[in-house]
Amino acid sequence: MTEPLKQRIDEIQLQIERLRAEQLQLQQTLQASQTHNLSADPKRIAVIGGAGRLGSLFVKWFRMSGHTVTVVDKNDWENVGALVQGCQLVLVSVPINLTEQTIEQLAPQLDSSVVLADVTSVKVKPLDAMLKAHPGPVVGLHPMFGPDVENMDDQVIVHCAGREQDKYQWLLDEFKQQGAKLHCTSAESHDKAMAFIQVMRHFTTFVYGMLLQREAPELRELIAISSPIYRLELAMVGRLFAQDPQLYADIIFANQDNFDLLRRYMQAYDKGLELLDMGCKEEFKREFNLVTDWFGDFAEHFLEESRDLLEAAHHTVKKHNSLIWEGQE
Repeated sequence: MTEPLKQRIDEIQLQIERLRAEQLQLQQTLQASQTHNLSADPKRIAVIGGAGRLGSLFVKWFRMSGHTVTVVDKNDWENVGALVQGCQLVLVSVPINLTEQTIEQLAPQLDSSVVLADVTSVKVKPLDAMLKAHPGPVVGLHPMFGPDVENMDDQVIVHCAGREQDKYQWLLDEFKQQGAKLHCTSAESHDKAMAFIQVMRHFTTFVYGMLLQREAPELRELIAISSPIYRLELAMVGRLFAQDPQLYADIIFANQDNFDLLRRYMQAYDKGLELLDMGCKEEFKREFNLVTDWFGDFAEHFLEESRDLLEAAHHTVKKHNSLIWEGQE
């Protein structure tokens, strides 16, 4: 009798945790809708690609702020001129490989006073395309978050100046009013930074995933014996492969300079392997210390920050491990 009772208690506990998670999500959604600041000057906005995951997020946020929003999807292109008529902002949220083409086809339909913006994760080419195609105000945006966030609180939005900032300043002010953290940089600096933040990390994860698939270790066992930090790293690998490969292909292939960086990364990797082949532990430690010195005070800061993340991850891992062992994931 003891084992069935224990099993039933575990099932009830799992149900309680699920209900608590659902309750928290509903509370956050309710709070977001109640605390969302209404715009003092509502605009007419069109979101090109507004039916997509990221586009629909901005559609929701703009509407919650009191703006009138028109969604323009690929099936609406024949009527795009009428759909963007009278808009003060047109936001382009389409896949990277379609962004420049979309801008070129869209721009002739816009009045010269319309603010034209994009939310692509590369900035040099889209911003250049907007400046060439549209004579009015232009700004390049890159929201540094995915479509699964609930609100803008503490979310980073990068903006790259295009033309007539005074005409689109209201948009930046609204993002800040909703809790976003704004970071201004040039398109060139943005793309160089993204090579390290996105391209190198995505490519490394891609290669690691390929190796896992080819070596075929028992995934459940890897999960079972991983500490929270390694489970979190494994989760980030799985997260990438749960998404659209076109997105990551576009990010990595967007700039030839990315290939050169990845080659330099492989050279550094080869140097590391050379230290292993030669058994050079002292040289390994010397290189390690050089990197530590380069990080400076940030190393200690990241150590503290990661402790907080791991504490939160520990509880999440505990819940999801229960789901895995029950075969429900």
